Amino acid sequence: MRRLRVATRGSTLARVQTARVVHRLGLHPDEIDIIVVSTTGDRNLDVDLHTMGGVGVFVKEVEDAVLDGRADLAVHSAKDLPARTAPGLVLGALPERGDPRDALVGSTLEALPTGACVATGSVRRRAQLAALRPDLRFAPLRGNIETRLRKATGFDGAVVAAAALDRLDLGAHAAEILEPEILLPQVGQGALAVECRFDDDELIERLAEIDDVATRVAVTAERAFLAELGGGCELPVGALAHVTDGDVVLDALLASHDGRVVLRTSERGDDAALVGVAAARALLDGAGGRMLLEPAS
Repeated sequence: MRRLRVATRGSTLARVQTARVVHRLGLHPDEIDIIVVSTTGDRNLDVDLHTMGGVGVFVKEVEDAVLDGRADLAVHSAKDLPARTAPGLVLGALPERGDPRDALVGSTLEALPTGACVATGSVRRRAQLAALRPDLRFAPLRGNIETRLRKATGFDGAVVAAAALDRLDLGAHAAEILEPEILLPQVGQGALAVECRFDDDELIERLAEIDDVATRVAVTAERAFLAELGGGCELPVGALAHVTDGDVVLDALLASHDGRVVLRTSERGDDAALVGVAAARALLDGAGGRMLLEPAS
């Protein structure tokens, strides 16, 4: 196997995740070159993610490093990926998934006082929490995990991904792990995604060795759901799939930004992509979610 060049963001979490992939590939750190890439999301920490377009702002420049030949593969948090893989690339591996749930830092949900201020930069998290607790207020929260934990002390609570805390050995900061029935995760949350060029047969074969079937099936369903909604959908969206008895079961959500409308569905079948499409259509057409996509008059 040739010496590999691995593109990644520069945060501690991104480097830890990249190291996990390298280890799974059976490579020693001395056998690879790390190509650190600064992304739009990394450079604009004072801009709300939703304003920047959300999905893709932590990905494009890392993918470009692979496409232009500076790197052989890229390691991402799967939740950062757009619904459709960029032309010229393939999703070579989805290793075994970590915890897909969200974590509340600083307080449990029940212990948050009336009118509490919760910090999160995610419209998905805000909408679902607002539906559960209309009394809550929200404040933006950006930066790497360490920065967000530090900023969280200035609020009544903050929401971060449980997998991020786990991977950085910071799980003790979680006051409560929020079950999907309370807060449905982002598409791909907790999973890692490894991309390479579509014509790199040698690397595609190598990456297949670390691909986890159950994770790929689940993430495929979730991404198909997001794609069917429309890759540019700016509404709060959540999805989480799992494999049971040979079928993929997908729980999905579409909501208004203020949380006054929260639509949920659960779909099941033996074809992951079709299950994702069915969930999107159930919410858009069966539950009336298409009205949420229409601009306010």
